[in-house]
Amino acid sequence: MRTTHLHTTLICLLIGCLSVFATPKLKVVVLIDGLNQASLDMLRPYWSQGGLRTCSEEALHTTLSFSQWLYGGNESTATLLTGVSPLQHTYTMDYTFSRTDKKTHLILEDKTQEGIGTTLQISPKALSVPTLADQHRMRHGDKAKIYAIGIHPTTTVLLAGHAANACCWIEADKLQWCTTSFYPEGLPSAADEMNVSGRFAALTTKQWTPRMDISAYTCPTDEEKQKGFSYVSSKTLRQVPAGNTLVVELALAMQKTQNLGKDNTSDLLLLEMTTVSPNAASDKIQSAEQEDLYLCLNQDLGFLMEQLNRHVGQQNYDLIIVGKPVLGIGWKECEKANLTRHTLNVDRMAALTGTYLMALYGHERWIDGGYGQSIYLNRTLIEQKHLSLETLQKQVADFLMEFEGVQLAFPFRDALNQPSILPSVNKHCAGDVIFTLEEGWQLMANDWKPIDNVLDDATPMPMYYWSFNRTSWPLRPTSALELLNFMDY
Repeated sequence: MRTTHLHTTLICLLIGCLSVFATPKLKVVVLIDGLNQASLDMLRPYWSQGGLRTCSEEALHTTLSFSQWLYGGNESTATLLTGVSPLQHTYTMDYTFSRTDKKTHLILEDKTQEGIGTTLQISPKALSVPTLADQHRMRHGDKAKIYAIGIHPTTTVLLAGHAANACCWIEADKLQWCTTSFYPEGLPSAADEMNVSGRFAALTTKQWTPRMDISAYTCPTDEEKQKGFSYVSSKTLRQVPAGNTLVVELALAMQKTQNLGKDNTSDLLLLEMTTVSPNAASDKIQSAEQEDLYLCLNQDLGFLMEQLNRHVGQQNYDLIIVGKPVLGIGWKECEKANLTRHTLNVDRMAALTGTYLMALYGHERWIDGGYGQSIYLNRTLIEQKHLSLETLQKQVADFLMEFEGVQLAFPFRDALNQPSILPSVNKHCAGDVIFTLEEGWQLMANDWKPIDNVLDDATPMPMYYWSFNRTSWPLRPTSALELLNFMDY
């Protein structure tokens, strides 16, 4: 996977942007899955009134790049919210390999916590550095109210950080708001009321179909030209407009019930929304359903801003909108350029590596497993056999170099000396041998599901900063430090 030399420390950027002028009474951060600059540029001439239209005309605007491996999970979210790379914040991928049971687990899995409205047990404890929410708490103290509302559990917990009062995400199977017992307020009353009010049922029983004639869309697929598209929202709630609408409605209910932005202590509201539709194969719009989801998102953001203007006051809140890479450019775009996708199964790599070590050292289980861009050796067995871990790491690295699709392979300590690898690894998650891929290769797991979706880590992600009475000022792609200096000026 390609990397850039530009490291984005967005925590500084966000805090700098949110404190440029007089400190607002309410700070709103919206992280949008799949939001990308190419799609925004394509749709800009067609925006009706709404949040994205307002931001394109009035907000400060820049694009952000990463200096780490991107897989399409929340490794980017953690970096955006902490301003440091996985080397510091630990969150290298959504899942991590456990040497204890030889299985993968959510990196935020926390069996000491209970799910409320869900069986999922998670918390932010694995994140080793402060997030934006934590920084806000440290700056503004206990009187500040901090809430996170999102579509997916791990994204929402990362938004909430360690210091939020509460967070809520959509439980897709039960069609309700849920949370984790980690946060002191549990499931907020506004979320509970929405769960029992029938609002979920009202939104999810509706079908999502095109709002316009299919010929009015910019790039409908051949199938859409014949049949349009239709989804029952209850079956794909996290990927249809109803999911975004629920997030906005709960955010506004929380603003009302918690009086966010109504006193002299700055409050923080963090939201996750999405542009990733059910059949999306790329973050770049390639279908009518993706375009329609953008149009609905524009309306939802517009409604959010309209209601905040009315109930908080334009001058009393700031809004940050940030895109998060999920699917990247997609293979269809590569195929248009006659580029071929190749796949590399990391589980098969681990199995073949184990066979190789058996030939050298005997019929034992020398490999614990493989995940991501790591191979995990059986350190217990190596110690029992009085073998050199460093020697086996070097042998495995040399062996991996023989795999088609592997560009480089290093023992873990040697990988730390590689500037292109260093930001992306952390000793708590990495294996004993780290490898990189050649261009055009995609990592797969044993079930042949992709482990990484983002093919181009250098894809710029948009950021808008809207504040009352400020004129739009597009900025060149820049590091967070440069933008922070500009904002402080």
